[in-house]
Amino acid sequence: MIDPETLRSRIRAIPDYPKPGVVFRDITTLLQDPAGFRDTVDLLVAPFARNQVDKVMGIEARGFIIGGAVAHQLRAGFVPARKTGKLPWETVSQDYELEYGTDAIEVHTDCIAPGEKVLLVDDLIATGGSAEAALKLVEKVGGEIVGASFVVELPDLGGMQRLRDDGYQASALVSFEGD
Repeated sequence: MIDPETLRSRIRAIPDYPKPGVVFRDITTLLQDPAGFRDTVDLLVAPFARNQVDKVMGIEARGFIIGGAVAHQLRAGFVPARKTGKLPWETVSQDYELEYGTDAIEVHTDCIAPGEKVLLVDDLIATGGSAEAALKLVEKVGGEIVGASFVVELPDLGGMQRLRDDGYQASALVSFEGD
């Protein structure tokens, strides 16, 4: 099983992307490594392997990759949380704040049955805006949240603490401080 330092070493840092002063944490290098990808999924699944998880929700776009693999391992369904206008059926939407404006994500209205247990999975949590929006969507359609799991946390941006302050169980496999 991959240790946190090895996992960290498989995540590429791209300085000044998408704008100057930002260090983008790119997990595509981790996804390209068969053992690293498999171990990452296994580590995300482990805390929930004994819990009932009916659905895994992944946030567009890298959350689809990680979340789909986690759903497979948990024998759960998968729910994509997409940018507005990308889903073909009736949707429910949730706005969230960005540092430069607002955005929204949405899910199909029938993606989660009332009372189903849902795990949110994404590649990275920074400020927590999109994750919080996704969790609100789960609640809007009647799901029960069992947790939120991320590969990477940027603790200086406060997203993980924001989710915990809202009462959600949230965790990440690795942290990059100062980003």
